[in-house]
Amino acid sequence: MANQYDRAFKEQAVQLVLTQQKSGAQVARELGIPSKTLYGWIAAYKADPVEPFVGSGHLKAEDQALRDLQRRIRDLEEENAILKKAMRIFTNDRK
Repeated sequence: MANQYDRAFKEQAVQLVLTQQKSGAQVARELGIPSKTLYGWIAAYKADPVEPFVGSGHLKAEDQALRDLQRRIRDLEEENAILKKAMRIFTNDRK
């Protein structure tokens, strides 16, 4: 099973690479983590320094909002389809 690192540890590791004159491989060796993992954290931090590590199973606020809106659209489309079928049934019964 993969190791779990908390957000503070990840941020400290990234800051060691970005603020000091050390390479990512050297910092990874010192911390005892795979260098590939550290470089992934650095990439995530550079992509979004405000909220780089959201955690497993969580989404960034804007991604969660988008998912909620997509779910709402899907529900409304389904309700609309049901209402259309009901209207067809009621109009056919009157004939």
